[in-house]
Amino acid sequence: MGGSFQFIDIIVFAVIAVFLVLRLRSVLGRRTGTEQRRDPFAGAPANDQPVRREGPMAVPDLSAKPAIATPGTPADSIPQTPLAKGLAAIHEADPSFEDAHFLAGCRAAFEMIVNAFAAGDSAALRPLLSDDVFANFNGAIEERRKAGQTHTTTVVGIRSVDLLEAELQNRNAVLTVKIVSDQINVTRDSVGRVVDGDAAAVVPVTDIWTFSRNTRSRDPNWTLVATRSPT
Repeated sequence: MGGSFQFIDIIVFAVIAVFLVLRLRSVLGRRTGTEQRRDPFAGAPANDQPVRREGPMAVPDLSAKPAIATPGTPADSIPQTPLAKGLAAIHEADPSFEDAHFLAGCRAAFEMIVNAFAAGDSAALRPLLSDDVFANFNGAIEERRKAGQTHTTTVVGIRSVDLLEAELQNRNAVLTVKIVSDQINVTRDSVGRVVDGDAAAVVPVTDIWTFSRNTRSRDPNWTLVATRSPT
C-alpha cells in the first residue's frame, strides 16, 4: 500500500517537472542563433570587470615621425616631410632623442622662462638662453626697471605644444615649436597703477620658440636660441 503511494508521488512530481519545463520554454523562448551576444562587461561592478580586449585602434597620423619602409619597398620612394627628415637626422645623431620627451620639457621650460622674465630674474634666465636671446630678454628687463615698472605673468594653462621644424646643423639639433597658452599679463608703474594689460583678462598667446642642443654633449638641457611671433 505504501509502495503504491510512493509510485503515485513520483508520477505527480514528474508531471509537475514537465509542466515547469514547458512553462520556462514559453517564457524564455528558444535560441535561434540570431540573438546578440551579451556584453560580459555590462552591469559588472567596476572593480570586478575583466580587462577588455579591444580590437585594433585607429592609428593617428604621425606626420612628424619618419616613414618606415615596408619589405621590398625602396626607402627613397617613401615621401617624407621636412619635419620628418629633420627628426630622423636628429635621432640618428642622438638615438636617445624622443620628440615626446622633448615636447614635455618644452612645457616646463616655457613656464620657467616666462615666469623668470616677468620677475626680472636675469640670473635664472642666463643658463636657459643663448647669448643673443639673453641680451634681448635682459635688455627688456633693464628698460622696465629704469622706468620703475613691474610686470607679472600668470600662465593659466598651456593649450598645445607642437613641433613645426626640425633640423640637424652639424652637431646641433635645432627644433622649433609653436606654444599656445592662456596668460594674464599686467604691467604696473612705480605706484602700482596698471599701465598695460588687465588683471582680470585671460588672453590666448601664441609663441614660436626655437631650441638647440649639441647632440654629442653630455648636458641633456636645451637652449632657447630664437623667439618670434606667428606671421
